Amino acid sequence: MRVKGSAKVLEARRRRALQLLERNGSLREVARQIGCHASSVMRWRDRLKLLGEEGLKVGSSPGRPPRLSSQQRKRLLSDLLRGPGAFGWRTEVWTTARIAELIEEKFQVTYHPDHVGRMMHALGWSHQKPERRALQRNEAAIAEWKARNWRRLKKTPGGWLPI
Repeated sequence: MRVKGSAKVLEARRRRALQLLERNGSLREVARQIGCHASSVMRWRDRLKLLGEEGLKVGSSPGRPPRLSSQQRKRLLSDLLRGPGAFGWRTEVWTTARIAELIEEKFQVTYHPDHVGRMMHALGWSHQKPERRALQRNEAAIAEWKARNWRRLKKTPGGWLPI
């Protein structure tokens, strides 16, 4: 498994391994000092001989291809801009579960709501959570209670103190 770090960090690690290899000569000892397998050090050494400095460059690790094409993502964003009401939801809040449902309905692709959140973040959207409040909520009574009782009940850095 690849060590985490930027391309510069990984390249510097490879160069360090090859410097140690020149001094020491033992693949296993260099691998132990660097914290990798001897086969990795050998591969870096062979690539340096074959390709020169270009052989030490770090390649990309693209991962799995996205299941939605860029065209589908654009269409999804334009649908999201229309609002949840346009798709039959009563409140105007896009939750990740709703977006996952919309993606499945429109593109026949299923996503877990957690992944939808990551995908929306990558597209520049922030998550929304509906605020749950009772329908019977009395804002005036709450404000009055806070003004009268909150200071008395609130903990202070030194502990509870009477007011």
